[in-house]
Amino acid sequence: MLIVLEKGTAEAQIQAVINAVEKRGYEARPIPGGDRVSIGVLHNKGSVDAGHFLGLEGVKEVIPVTKPYKLVSREFQQENTLVKVGNAVFGDGSLPVIAGPCAVESEEQLLSIAGSVKEAGASLLRGGAFKPRTSPYSFQGMGEEGLKLLSRAREETGLPVVTEVLDVENFDLVEAYADVIQIGTRNMQNFSLLRRAGKSHRPVILKRGMSALLQEWLMAAEYIMEEGNCNVILCERGVRTFVRHSRNTLDLSVVPAVKKESHLPVIVDPSHASGVRDQVIPLAHASAALGADGVMIEVHNKPEEAVSDGAQSLYPGQFADVMRKMNAIHTIVGNS
Repeated sequence: MLIVLEKGTAEAQIQAVINAVEKRGYEARPIPGGDRVSIGVLHNKGSVDAGHFLGLEGVKEVIPVTKPYKLVSREFQQENTLVKVGNAVFGDGSLPVIAGPCAVESEEQLLSIAGSVKEAGASLLRGGAFKPRTSPYSFQGMGEEGLKLLSRAREETGLPVVTEVLDVENFDLVEAYADVIQIGTRNMQNFSLLRRAGKSHRPVILKRGMSALLQEWLMAAEYIMEEGNCNVILCERGVRTFVRHSRNTLDLSVVPAVKKESHLPVIVDPSHASGVRDQVIPLAHASAALGADGVMIEVHNKPEEAVSDGAQSLYPGQFADVMRKMNAIHTIVGNS
């Protein structure tokens, strides 16, 4: 349920409504927005009688929320959530781009790529210090040393850093170094990790599970927001289908579907979706045309020598060309 207050409602009246909600055993979640405040009613086990609140001073209307995901839904909040990281804003109609290698391999490699993507116009630097790999014998990442190199790259370029966290045990460590924490597709329904991310002061990129329905994805985001972290960015990275011509199938149709259902920004990762360099480029262009709130692209200065995902990583020159075309497309379709 959403209790919408009148414009200019006094703080004492807002608090009185909160007290009335909590008196009945529910949680009251104030939601500032525009020129008025709304109060979400959470943790009700059944329907809530609107009559309890309609007569309270300052209450304009009471709206039932029918979705199982409440905090992430458009019913709960009409205005787009804006997630600000450095000079980038996700959700305001712009197209910030996150770029960098799949994995941090060395200082020379990372600084070279970071300089290239910044020059091409990227807003954030990505790089994996902890790598979830299908095979236990594959490169698992440099760990804390990789995080230190990401921090060094941030100092050199000014680009905020995005990196993935794999488990609750390492969350504090990753949180200390990262500007944005990524929860990968394999952890989309790792509920203890989601709850820890909800307690974080860092923005969170939540990737869609490789077989997840839209509702399951949004419910995972609900876990994070329910713990208090409202800076959540959804990321479509392809779903598993029967196709053989690419690693996964990029579900571009889910972007407008998310925007209809949720106020959270949604970005697209064409690199992990396709797994093939030649497909990443047109899929990145399509993401810009579609109205995505950002794009995440893997870039490597020597993809043929990359320890992971070299086949899907763009060369710096390719990335610079993709950036020019994405920005042109974004301007033409009028998303900005």
